[in-house]
Amino acid sequence: MASQTALLGAAGEHFVMSELLRREYVAALAPAGVPTADIVVTDVEGQRLCSIQVKTRRDIGSDGGWHMKSKHEGFRGTRLFYCFVDFGKSTEDRPKVFVMPSTIVAEALQRSHQKWLATLGAKGQKHKDTVMRRLLPDYTRVFGKSGTNPYPLGWMEKFRDAWHLLGLQTAKSEAR
Repeated sequence: MASQTALLGAAGEHFVMSELLRREYVAALAPAGVPTADIVVTDVEGQRLCSIQVKTRRDIGSDGGWHMKSKHEGFRGTRLFYCFVDFGKSTEDRPKVFVMPSTIVAEALQRSHQKWLATLGAKGQKHKDTVMRRLLPDYTRVFGKSGTNPYPLGWMEKFRDAWHLLGLQTAKSEAR
């Protein structure tokens, strides 16, 4: 029996596939076990190719983020992207998709984790290192409210439905 997490992940992957196919790209699920890609996508002519890793959540929990791991800090490819899908609270909510280059995701994860490690816990103790990471829409709890927060509330909005970042547009699709 499939777990709720597995079903949610599959729903996110298929939602992203649907959005890619709607845009007339050729997209396919990568074979199981590929470490950096859930979807492989190309333009119709086969001239431009990229891979996508999909992370999916529902609007539960307090921080609005997606589960990641330390390995994602090392996934930095010019043709590797993430699609962060937020299905909202109910099935009536329109899903949100944030299309982000892997280099930006890796940098945010690395910088925020290093800042968290350098900050003392609530009882004055050092944080223990872990493989777990969170990609957050607001890192104010980590960096504080000062002007030194590189990832304040709203920093991800420029990536919302930013399918153009995949670089798959052809002259034909750009003319529309």
